[in-house]
Amino acid sequence: MKVLVAVKRVVDYNVKVRPKADGSGVDLANVKMSINPFCEIAVEEAVRLKEKGVATEIVAVTVGAQQSQEQLRTALALGADRAILVSTDETLEPLSIAKCLKAICDAESPDIILMGKQAIDGDNNQTGQMLAALMGIGQATFASELVIDGANASVTREVDGGLQTLTLSLPLIVTADLRLNEPRYASLPNIMKAKKKPLDNTTPADLGVDVTPRVTQLSVELPAERQAGIKVDDVAQLVDKLKNEAKVIS
Repeated sequence: MKVLVAVKRVVDYNVKVRPKADGSGVDLANVKMSINPFCEIAVEEAVRLKEKGVATEIVAVTVGAQQSQEQLRTALALGADRAILVSTDETLEPLSIAKCLKAICDAESPDIILMGKQAIDGDNNQTGQMLAALMGIGQATFASELVIDGANASVTREVDGGLQTLTLSLPLIVTADLRLNEPRYASLPNIMKAKKKPLDNTTPADLGVDVTPRVTQLSVELPAERQAGIKVDDVAQLVDKLKNEAKVIS
């Protein structure tokens, strides 16, 4: 069984992001970049499937700038067998990324596609669903448990009302939620081995994908600072302030 894992290069979750002075985007100068945390969970799940003897090959894929090779090498150090970089300097929208991933999946024919439920930069939560629609295969989003049984998969999803368990046939797209697993740290020997694992390069043009943006980003700015709260002495004063100052009750 071949597993394809999509990963994304994002600002490390410990870093406090700041906009550029002209508001044209996020300032990435001298900022630590990492694998998107949800994507890292997807990589860990793929490695666990291989350790159980379910998966035979893990292919890590990312769509992004040449610097994204760093995150692919991390995925290789965590246990992926080889990697593919779809190289572009454009800031791609979820649909363009999904189209690039579909082209890779058409060539690789994976049995299961794992990815994070969303990236912590754009926070869109769209790529997995769009890829499933483009490929015409089943999907299980927000997965907290994954069990493969032959040609079928049982996926426990985190939904608003609790947990939902689905049984789907392969091929299948699964997007990982936080409680699916706890990712491991890459050991030094595996980091060294990852440098020798194959990493192929391609471009959206090579894949026949049009990545022309459909949305224009006008500006990026920090959210307005919230005013400090106050303490009231009694319920009467609370009601008075809600009515006359906040004007949320009449």
